Amino acid sequence: MVGPTEAHLPPTHPPHVLVADDDATSLCFLGDALHQLGASVALAADGGSALEQARAEAFDLLIFDCRMPDTDAVGLLTRLRHEPDARSACSPAVASSAELDAQAQRSLLAAGFHGVLVKPCTLKDLREILTLAVADRHRLPLLDDGVALSTSGTPAVVQALRGLFYQELVTIDQELDALSQDATVLEARLHKLRSSCGFCGASSLSGHIACLQTHLKLCHQGVMLPLEEFRQSLRQTMAALAKA
Repeated sequence: MVGPTEAHLPPTHPPHVLVADDDATSLCFLGDALHQLGASVALAADGGSALEQARAEAFDLLIFDCRMPDTDAVGLLTRLRHEPDARSACSPAVASSAELDAQAQRSLLAAGFHGVLVKPCTLKDLREILTLAVADRHRLPLLDDGVALSTSGTPAVVQALRGLFYQELVTIDQELDALSQDATVLEARLHKLRSSCGFCGASSLSGHIACLQTHLKLCHQGVMLPLEEFRQSLRQTMAALAKA
């Protein structure tokens, strides 16, 4: 019978986002737009200020402009990642710029960014970027019974679907290394898996899938940083299903 599980974590909070950009117009737009989308936003007009805030606060998402007077996005992220005591040392990060070709985007992803934002951007672009914030497995429940019941109808149906879902996760876990060698095949499997997540209330895994899909949309063929995070979420979801 579907009921509360140990994997069901507290409800999510509005994503807390740090935006660093030396262009006042861009900084104002990004701050206002993210606020409209429900995020709480902190602003920094240069890399030094951004680093200080990232050290002091735990942000769910970092958005760094690629060209600031005192540093670039890669340098800022590299420095932050090497400060384990910084509260946002492991937060998902996005690089933003008005000029980014495909090669530059791939280089930024390889340097450690989880996504890329090309300016000028739209609310739709920012809404997609925000999925990186809610992909944090510590913010979303592994199994959300309320979501599963609202989608699938009854506890009996949810239980049956979760049994099938578990077997699907086992198969993907076994095949993930091979799947990751072909972006097209992997994206197709992720698309199907995300639908299954919705029926079964696998909120955390769905968030990790969204993060990985962002990389695939950018045609990143190198080491996909969210892949291991996705694998970990997949296995945690399997463990939660086994206990439910």
